[in-house]
Amino acid sequence: MYWTIHLEGGPRRVNHAAVSVGTNVYSFGGYCTGDNYGHCKPIDCHILDTETLRWRPCLPSRLKARQQLQQQSFAEFDPHESNIPFQRYGHTVVVNGDLIYLWGGRNDNCADDTLYCFDTASGEWLDRPKVSGRIPGARDGHTAVSIDNKMYIFGGYEELTERFSNDIYVLDMTTFVWKYVTASGQPPTWRDFHSAVAYEDRMYVFGGRSDRSGPNHSQHEVYCNELMYFNTTTNTWIKPSVTNQSSSQPPPCGRRSHSSFVYQNMIYIFGGYNGLDRQHFNDLYQFDPRRQVWSLVDVRGRHRPCARRRQCCCVVGDRLYLFGGTSPYPASLCQTYALPQMIDVSLRDHSDLYVLDFKPTLKTLTILVAIDKELIRSYLPKNIQLDIEMMTRDNNVNRDRSSPNQG
Repeated sequence: MYWTIHLEGGPRRVNHAAVSVGTNVYSFGGYCTGDNYGHCKPIDCHILDTETLRWRPCLPSRLKARQQLQQQSFAEFDPHESNIPFQRYGHTVVVNGDLIYLWGGRNDNCADDTLYCFDTASGEWLDRPKVSGRIPGARDGHTAVSIDNKMYIFGGYEELTERFSNDIYVLDMTTFVWKYVTASGQPPTWRDFHSAVAYEDRMYVFGGRSDRSGPNHSQHEVYCNELMYFNTTTNTWIKPSVTNQSSSQPPPCGRRSHSSFVYQNMIYIFGGYNGLDRQHFNDLYQFDPRRQVWSLVDVRGRHRPCARRRQCCCVVGDRLYLFGGTSPYPASLCQTYALPQMIDVSLRDHSDLYVLDFKPTLKTLTILVAIDKELIRSYLPKNIQLDIEMMTRDNNVNRDRSSPNQG
């Protein structure tokens, strides 16, 4: 396991949502500090080709035609009539075949409970599915996983009730009927900005922000580090009897806005933030669901991601692609720009991409040596020269934001 690649210049996004389909990663929405999210505009989509490491924006044809017609940026966009979601953050996306379903999230004015469908084959937003049943209330900071053609929604902060949730809803992605799930067992506490992954017929939930007052938000935050799973076959919440490999290696501490992913029957947790300690993380933990054991992973690499929150992580083959998020400015930059020394005030949004290779080949390791030693490329085989170019050339899809932002 090795951090092999670090590139800049991708989409600068925080609190976005992303999934992988084939060899592509699709990233939707999110925010960028300094932009206005009080006005409705179509959500943006960026696609990462993991074979070339190039990002490109995806602009559906109807938006492209409207942009050319108006000669301005979607001034007449009506989210109530459009099949395209409005720009948002705190939403979720899941994959079912070639289709990506987006649900929830909010802009600065409101949250949404509409289901949207993106076709990766055509690069277009399809007609909004006609849903029925008990639709979950609009929210952000929830999680969603796809298991057996069903999308399971858990938690989040509900717009209408202004409360944290610990409910489960399920959408059948063949009939598009929503159902409220009456679960047995003790559910996780009310929370938002936790993480969830699908493993076999289970939804594993970790972390997130809750409150001492239960579902209400009283500014008395709680960060739990319990891992629980929901068995979708029996509709039961279960808390595994988690053990450690050694007494000196505890499980990850409580956190929110982290990332979870599954690789070869192992569940991983990366990064996040604890608001009580005002601490960001860039650690990587592994949980073995069969042995019910946590372990801290010592990952080597040329460049490692800095501590951050609200990033995205997607697995494609034997590689993890991590991008975006926000983190504190280094103390040196805070002094240069006269920023206050407060970890939750002076934050920078990231446009970077990191690649974690679970099984780096001898060729990859050799190329990394050539890069580190700055070998003269003209003496190398053409295919190696092309690989080095791909692994070191930054993207260029962002506006220039060279000065510090706050948010």
